Amino acid sequence: MMRPVIVMAGTPVDTQMGMDCLAAQGVEGVFCSISKDPVEQTAFQISSEREKAAVVTALFREAQAAHGCEQAFIYCNSLSGSVDFDAIARETGVAVVTPLDVYRALAPQYRSLAVIAANAQGAAGIERTLLLSNPDLTLRSAGILPVVLAIERGEEPEELVERHRLPELADWFAAQGAEALLLGCTHFPYFKEALGRRTRLPILDPAQEMLRLLGV
Repeated sequence: MMRPVIVMAGTPVDTQMGMDCLAAQGVEGVFCSISKDPVEQTAFQISSEREKAAVVTALFREAQAAHGCEQAFIYCNSLSGSVDFDAIARETGVAVVTPLDVYRALAPQYRSLAVIAANAQGAAGIERTLLLSNPDLTLRSAGILPVVLAIERGEEPEELVERHRLPELADWFAAQGAEALLLGCTHFPYFKEALGRRTRLPILDPAQEMLRLLGV
């Protein structure tokens, strides 16, 4: 039987989304939110590498001691790009799966991709990972933190997609030659179906492949 898995994300909302993702597969998660809201999460991401590593390592150690956790499911793109999880995995012995693991395998399959992320920091981490895997890949990206805040407030997906002009953004990406739209924030599957009905671009969500890497 699989031991409980650390579920870590930037805010309580996306951490709970990660918990729900595992629960749907019958896997117990251990809730580990880094920040109380997206604004605090952005501040955390620009803190020093030492500070970030100390916070994450402490949470990993607590989960190991209390629940015997051996794996971590990092359900947050921007957090994955701003913290050196490889180093923390080596130090703690926790096997870590992040969306960036999926992007490394995804990049060689495309020539041109569009990326929407929570903020520019998240987009930068995703772009770095994609381009290291496929230096010839053409990328266009946008950081749209107001959309994350709307999701946190519980705005209806159809209303959110309309108010933030996401179909027009997707159409612009498509007109520039993007072959697919990558959801570079784990909040964004919230509106995936609503946006999917209004764009011809395939929408890429890394969650299912992350579950496979976790062994679920």
